[in-house]
Amino acid sequence: MVQTMEQILSKTKFSDPSSDKKPLIISGPCSAETEEQVLATALALQKTGKVDVLRAGIWKPRTRPGSFEGIGTKGLAWLQKARELTGLPLAVEVATAKQVEDALHFGVDILWVGARTTVNPFSVQEVADALRGVDTTVLIKNPINPDLELWIGAVERIQKAGISKVGLIHRGFSSYGNTQYRNAPMWHLAIELKRRMPELPMICDPSHISGRRDILQEVSQEAIDLDYDGLMLETHVDPDNAWSDAKQQVTPEKLAEILDGITWRREHSDKKDFNSALEKLRAQINQVDDEIMLLLGNRMKIAEKIGMYKKENNITILQTNRWNEILDRNIAKGEKLGLTKEFILKYFDAVHLESINRQNKVMNEEK
Repeated sequence: MVQTMEQILSKTKFSDPSSDKKPLIISGPCSAETEEQVLATALALQKTGKVDVLRAGIWKPRTRPGSFEGIGTKGLAWLQKARELTGLPLAVEVATAKQVEDALHFGVDILWVGARTTVNPFSVQEVADALRGVDTTVLIKNPINPDLELWIGAVERIQKAGISKVGLIHRGFSSYGNTQYRNAPMWHLAIELKRRMPELPMICDPSHISGRRDILQEVSQEAIDLDYDGLMLETHVDPDNAWSDAKQQVTPEKLAEILDGITWRREHSDKKDFNSALEKLRAQINQVDDEIMLLLGNRMKIAEKIGMYKKENNITILQTNRWNEILDRNIAKGEKLGLTKEFILKYFDAVHLESINRQNKVMNEEK
């Protein structure tokens, strides 16, 4: 029996992110290749009992021409048949008005806007215009480049088209020279969007972040630890011979192992002892933060005084040797305190930039 999206979502955190309901699990092949492959994957996923929604790529935007660009509209009929056999709702990516029209014609339950589309406001607007008057669920992937405003803008365009059931998919960002991940997760950007739009469910796509099977479990666990509302993982009955993104796909059986291996956490607890201890620790954090802010304020006042002396003596703001001395000193000190070099560099880069801005303002003030 095919369930409605309302029935599916009501059982998951996607319906109520503050609840202790289970996360939404979306899975299926990167690309629909043949009817046999789609049906075999769907039936195997149904057998696991762990998947809420079946996904498959019908149209595949590729970086260069000549690559497999998706089976096209005929694949929607295969998905429709898979839904009839398994009862799993369907999710596909759309990038044009025609694709939206075709997907809706075949009754696709969830549409998602891909990263290559989110990056282009004109393309997002075309999809939004095609959705006017439609009651459906739309998920929006982050843009390829790490631009939070583009991601938010895509959400707003879809919402202004009258779509009320909107969610987010974090699939990572392109990063030059990145080696550990296919797409750098840049968790802080997704966390910031969750902060700005807490009412929107956030799903993680570990397959596109990882780009390889051996770290899917690790990335999935980190997403759940950060209170994501679900996961989208790519599965294929024969992943080694998949027509696209073979390295990041797993069999339905392996998917079940990954999901079983995750420690599922919740945001809240009813235990009084836990909540009491947590509040005490948070109060300590607040106190430390207050002290840090006070010290940073004092540091910037000193930086302004330095700017005045430099101005009076026609000395440049940037003193490279001094900056290297500060970094070397604090990296060594920070490591002894258990702070990573990466954190120290990010922290002092921010502090240094603010100091430069303060000195620049002082040195260019009119008397």
